[in-house]
Amino acid sequence: MTFLITSSQNPKFKKALSLAERRDRKKEKKFLIEGFREITRAVLGKKNLLELWICPELFLGTQEQALIEQVKESGAEIFQIPEALFSKLSYRDRPDGLVAVAPFFHLSLEQIHQKIAHKKNVLILVAEGIEKPGNLGSIMRSCDAVKCDAVISSDPRTDIFNPNVVRSSVGTLFTQPICESSSQETFDFLEKEGFTLMAATPYGDKVYTECKLQGKIALIVGCEQLGLSDFWMNACKIKVNIPMLGIADSLNVSTATTLLLYEYRRQNPL
Repeated sequence: MTFLITSSQNPKFKKALSLAERRDRKKEKKFLIEGFREITRAVLGKKNLLELWICPELFLGTQEQALIEQVKESGAEIFQIPEALFSKLSYRDRPDGLVAVAPFFHLSLEQIHQKIAHKKNVLILVAEGIEKPGNLGSIMRSCDAVKCDAVISSDPRTDIFNPNVVRSSVGTLFTQPICESSSQETFDFLEKEGFTLMAATPYGDKVYTECKLQGKIALIVGCEQLGLSDFWMNACKIKVNIPMLGIADSLNVSTATTLLLYEYRRQNPL
C-alpha cells in the first residue's frame, strides 16, 4: 500500500525531514538515502529500508517502479508526496523523486577482523578526522574502486550517514566494510593484527611510489586543514609524500587518497 501525503505538517514527513540534521540522525538512529542509484545499492548491500518517499513527477527513467516494488516487498512503508514537498526533503539540485529512510548500521573492528583473518595481503584505509562530507564520500568511492578490504573513519568530524557522504559515495557506503572508531582503538586493532602503518603527509621522507606495499598495509590519511595528528604521525613507521610541482603543497585529501590506493593495487593486482 502507498500512502499519499500532501501536508508539510504531517508527523511522518516532519520526522523524515529532520534527518537532514546530524543531531536528529543521532537521536533517531536513522538517516536519508536519496537517489535511484544509491537506494538500489543499499538494497544490493542488503541494508534495511524503513520508508521510501516517492514523487513520480520527478522520475528520470523507467525502472523506478520495479525498485519501489522491491522495497515494498521488504516491508518498508511507501509514501507518495507532491513535488513541492519533495523539494523540501531532497538535498539535490536535480532530485529524481526517490528518498529512503534507513536505520544506522555499524561494523565493528571485530567484524573487520573476521573478514580479513585468513588473508595474507590486506589493505585498510584509515581516514582521520575528515571534515568535509564530500571528501569522505569520495574516499569511500575510491576504496570501492580498488577493492579496499575495509575503511575506518577515525575520530570522525562528520558522520558517515551525512546526506552528502551518502551522495558523494554514490552508494558505495552500502557495499563495503566501514566502521567508525577512535584513533587509539584503531591503532590498537591494527597493531594487534600486524599491520604496517603508512602515513600520507607532505612531510613524508619517501615518494609514495618508492614504497613496497606488501602484506597487511594500513594507509592513514588526515583532515583537509590540519593533516594527520601527532598521534598518527608518531605511530606510523612509514611516511610518504606525493610530489607537488606547482605552488600548492598538497592535494585534496580524496584525490591524494585515490593515488595512494591505486599505487597499492598496482603493486597487488587482483
